[in-house]
Parts: sequence; structure tokens; C-alpha cells
Amino acid sequence: MKKEKIHLEYLLNATSKNIIWAAISTPSGLEDWFADKVDSRDKNVTFHWGKTEERQAEIIGIRAFSYIRFRWADEVGERYYFELKMTNNELTNDYVLEITDFAEPEEVEDLKELWDSQIDTLRRTCGF
Repeated sequence: MKKEKIHLEYLLNATSKNIIWAAISTPSGLEDWFADKVDSRDKNVTFHWGKTEERQAEIIGIRAFSYIRFRWADEVGERYYFELKMTNNELTNDYVLEITDFAEPEEVEDLKELWDSQIDTLRRTCGF
């Protein structure tokens, strides 16, 4: 079954691009809000949740202070990925975190709720 592309935007009310970039692109930053533990070796990243769940991903695209794109190692189909992209609103000087992800049609709402929850955690931990 073909997955649907999901695009979400979250206003972060933050003016420090360094804090946001560290939160979305470094193992320690991702551990604050996305996963319990993150191991990174070159372009290979392992995300851990709880004591038993883990998933491997590869960084397939990155531009400093712009975006990072991952592909899950167990993903079928090369066109599926998830991306964390930061953009700056020039009028307010706030940052927007744009998330692109893919889900089966029956899982779209669950995935949106999961991202909403993850971003709430990001806001709390980073003070956005």
C-alpha cells in the first residue's frame, strides 16, 4: 500500500538557531525530546525507546542550520523518509520546525498525534 506524505509545521517562538539545530541534529539534542537514547556513527543512527525498542536510520540529507533527513533502515521503498527542517520567519524572527513524514493511510492521524506529542516535549525541554 502506498504511504501518504505528511507535512506539519510548528512555531517554536525561539530566536536561537543554534539551540534548535542542536535539538534536531545531535544525539544529545534528539535524546531530549525524540528518543530515550540516540547512538550515531557517521550517517548511521540508532534510536532507542524504553528498554527494548530500537530502530536504525540513515542520514540521507543534511544542511547545517536548515534540515536533516533520515530514512529508516527497515523502510520499504527509497522515497520514504522523515525530515526535520527549520525555517525562520523574517517578520517575527521566530523559527518554524517543519516535519515531513510518511504513513499508511489508516495511520496518518496517529502519526500526527505522535509528532504533536514529541513537539510538546521539545518545547518543554528547550523552553520554546
